[in-house]
Amino acid sequence: MSDGSARRAELASFLRARRAKLQPSDVGLVTDAYGTRRTPGLRREEVAELAGVSLTWYTWLEQGRDISTSAQVIDALARALRLDTDDRRHLRTLADLPAPDARPTHPPEVPSPRLQRLVDAAMPNVACVYDAHLDYLAWNAAYAKVRHDPATMAPGRRNLLWFMFAEAGERARLARWEPAARAVLSQFRASSDLHPRGAQLVEELSSASAEFRAWWAEYPVRSFRPATIQVRHPGVGEISLEMFQLRLVEDPDLLMVLQVPADEADRARVAALLG
Repeated sequence: MSDGSARRAELASFLRARRAKLQPSDVGLVTDAYGTRRTPGLRREEVAELAGVSLTWYTWLEQGRDISTSAQVIDALARALRLDTDDRRHLRTLADLPAPDARPTHPPEVPSPRLQRLVDAAMPNVACVYDAHLDYLAWNAAYAKVRHDPATMAPGRRNLLWFMFAEAGERARLARWEPAARAVLSQFRASSDLHPRGAQLVEELSSASAEFRAWWAEYPVRSFRPATIQVRHPGVGEISLEMFQLRLVEDPDLLMVLQVPADEADRARVAALLG
């Protein structure tokens, strides 16, 4: 069986299983509208009616036939079958469609207790969590001591792009500021869909930073590449940090960045800062 036919067979099985779990009363239908029921669950014609699709098309879908689908129709089936978030995502995967855009909002000024526990557990490594627009959501004491403390930034400015391009101290502290700043901008451009928050950042940073304005116009797009940065810390000297990026399965828009001391000397410098 080819990958396509196997996926269609799984889609058919999934639809039949979810249809069998529903009763007419669950979806507001009259129980005797289609006569006596011999098997539990909704009938195909009821699902088709609820989703606004033809019975023939839906029947073919449950038979695993090779027919075209669209996001609008698949989402209509998800609503008709009362699917939850996980089921909707799985349905779209089986229909060979992108995952639904269920982008939560995360106030950047208030770290989530769960995310805070995560970055604190990474100590003594430098760790923080960003949202899709690179707003800081949580950071640990090592991040505040080695890099900077986002709590000292103005509300609405607790953002990695703003820190890289509009905070004068960061240029002096990073041994190779330009490659690092270009990398952050390129990753933001590659991943951002420029919803209102992203568009606002671009507008404000274009006014605040000539470099941001010029480099943004070049349209750089590049995903994360492993790298080691050098931080010139006024208290303990240069610290080399190896960069790692991790996505949270529960919310793939959230990005955890670990900055791990590159060797024993670097670990000792971070330990000295942490007291």
